[in-house]
Formats: sequence, C-alpha cells, structure tokens
Amino acid sequence: MKILHTSDWHLGHVLYNYDRRDEQLSMLDQMAELVQKEQPDVLLLAGDVYDTTQPSASIQTLFSEAILKIHEACQTMRIICIAGNHDSGSKLMIFHSPWERMNVNMLGGVGREADLSDYIFKLEGKGYVVAVPYAADRNMPDDFFKKLQEQVELQNQEHLPVVLMAHLAVSGSDFRGHDNATDVMVGGIDCQSAEVLGDGYDYVALGHIHKAQFVHGTDHRVRYCGTPIPISFDEAMGDQEHGVTIVELNKHGDKPSVRTVPIHNPHPLVTLPLEGFAEWEEVRQQFEAFPDDISAYIRLNVLVDGHLAVGANDEAKQIAARKQCRYCLINAKRKAQLAQSGGLQSLTTTEFQQMTPIEVAKRYLESKGETFDEELTVLFNEVMKGIDDED
Repeated sequence: MKILHTSDWHLGHVLYNYDRRDEQLSMLDQMAELVQKEQPDVLLLAGDVYDTTQPSASIQTLFSEAILKIHEACQTMRIICIAGNHDSGSKLMIFHSPWERMNVNMLGGVGREADLSDYIFKLEGKGYVVAVPYAADRNMPDDFFKKLQEQVELQNQEHLPVVLMAHLAVSGSDFRGHDNATDVMVGGIDCQSAEVLGDGYDYVALGHIHKAQFVHGTDHRVRYCGTPIPISFDEAMGDQEHGVTIVELNKHGDKPSVRTVPIHNPHPLVTLPLEGFAEWEEVRQQFEAFPDDISAYIRLNVLVDGHLAVGANDEAKQIAARKQCRYCLINAKRKAQLAQSGGLQSLTTTEFQQMTPIEVAKRYLESKGETFDEELTVLFNEVMKGIDDED
C-alpha cells in the first residue's frame, strides 16, 4: 500500500494581515502534481484542513476544487480526510455523500456511542485505514484506538498493512514552532502517550504538530508529516523541511518505507538575522542587503537596551517599500542582563504579547518569590480549558 500522508493545511490562514491564498493555491497545485506522479493508493489528510471553524465560502470552495483536482490526478486513489481541532466536523461532513461517489471519505467527529465500522476503511488487496477525527477527551470512547485495532485484526485474514490516522498531540514530540506548547498541552489539545494508540498498527499518520518528525521511541512507525508550508515564523527553521510524507507498506508487520517530498513556498518566511537577535543598526543593514526580488515574509529580530529605536518600524517599512518582500514585524527582545530581573515590567510590549496566560502567571508568582508547581500547573490548565469550552 502506497500512502500520501499530509495534514494541517490551515486554508484561510492570514499572516500579519497578508492573505496567503496564492501560497495555498501553489501548495494545492503541487499536491495534485505529486499525486499524478506518485499514484498513491490513498491520500490521508490528518486534520486542520481549515485555519478556523468558520471558513469563508471562498476558502471552502478552494478546498473543494483542490480535492476535485487531486481526485482527477489519480481517480483510483482513495482520499480520507478527518477533522482537526481547527475544523468544524459538521461542516466537513455536509457533502459526505456526494464525496463518497468520488472515492473521498470525510469524517467529522467521534461520540461516546461511536460505531467502530464507521472509522475502518478497507482498500481491497492493499490494506486497512483506521481514521479517527479529533475529539475532546470527554467524548472519546475508552480504549478507542485499541478497540479499532482489534476489530481490524478480526477482519484482516490476508495480513494486509494496517494504518491509523488521527489528529492529536503525543507526548515526547518536538513542539518547536507552536505557541502555548507545554509538556501537557499543545495548541489547546492535551498530550497523550503513544501507548494509547495501540501497538498493532504498521504506520500511524498523525496531524496537529507542525514539525515533521517520527515520535520518539516508536520505531519509526508513528509520524507527524508536518505542515506543507510554514504557518508561523517559528516553524521556518533551518532544519525544518516542509512537505508531505510518502509511505510504502508491503504486508502487515513490515517496517514502513518513509520519505519526505518538499513543497515549495513562493513566499518563504524569513527572519533576520537568520539566528538569534542583533541590535537595530545591524538588523537594518541586513534588511537593506536582502535581495529586492524575493517575495518573502520578513520578521526582524532586534535586541534592545530599553526601548526600540525611535522610528525603527517606519525605517523598516521604507526599506520594504523598495523590495518585493512582505514586511511583518519587529520582534524586539531585551538584552539578557536586563531580562534577568524576571519582573513583568522588564518585558517589551512584543514579548508580553507573545506570552501565554500560564507564562504570565508563572512570572508573576516568581516575582513574589513563590513557585508555580506541577499541581498548580494542572489546575491552571483545567481552568483555561473550561474557559475555552465556554467560548
């Protein structure tokens, strides 16, 4: 069985008020071209199709047209798409019946009374795909992944490969590039142990974490394919290759053959300097020297003594006006010796805006000589989760 594993398209995403539609169109066109070339048996889209649960009509049309184009590139290929935490499961399921006529399966949610057969797909002569959309812990049936695995084992008399697709956060993953990421929660999702997924799947295709990676300690079977193009500047790291994952499996029990195919982004996300921070004059010179004909998004990492130099932002805008780039912001950071005081008053406005609620709370308690221990962390996360649920 040959699989194209992709996730986290975040269609409709806006970066510092810049519309990214042309980048997303380019990504989707490359996806169709890759399907045409590779002719996979199945394309797995592991959630976060959209950037918001309320995508505009034009963005939903963009997605529908892309799926049609991808289907036409390989009409025998099955397409299986699950909702992520950014998606509205009900919206994804609206046209599931027409989609099925084109070999496309959409799955929007999981409930306590879920029928196991709704989440199991057999590709005749090729293998099985178990597809589980994102669901809050309170809605997920007990031992759901293991029960699905056991159900497939009863059916799989031919010893075909068995693949699980899910949208969740697995403990021990590399969360770099994610805001609000802790060891217990990433992007509003509680982290799960890889053990909850069961051990009978030949490959586990995950969505949610934006950095492509195998989950540590899982024998190269549990993988995040990452975003096809970066969603934020912190994802655009030198060692981060964005693209899609191609997986090949011969039979049940075999180790998967895995490779990454890069996706080209016509508007790369560039931070100056490329590593760390520098004082304004040095950063300004680097920005001046940046090629005029590269239509990149630009973030400037500036080290400051007390306050950003007066007029620095206007200077940056003037430099950008002479180039094709898309200037986004100055990311100001105080020099280390001044930040060591630890008080909230030592933060720049930019630093404060980038802090999570729990980071603000921790700094406040530390400034009072108190410790934000593990018990308090759990309690704080529960309160924040309750607030999110009410919204």
